[in-house]
Amino acid sequence: MAVSENKRKNNDNYNKKCDYISIRPLKERGEQIRQAAKLAGQSLQGYILQACAERMERDGLPIDQPATDEE
Repeated sequence: MAVSENKRKNNDNYNKKCDYISIRPLKERGEQIRQAAKLAGQSLQGYILQACAERMERDGLPIDQPATDEE
């Protein structure tokens, strides 16, 4: 299915604001993380970002935007 020109531009603008961070857990650990996200009713990205935000808060580091902000 083709994406409209307007949607493509919006996606491009959003992606310019995003960073890319890759993690590579062992398969068993990755599956555990996926299941935990599913049980929490969250996307995998949202679950990981929330976990990072909670750790940063616990460590006293600044958090500028909600961890669940995704598209």
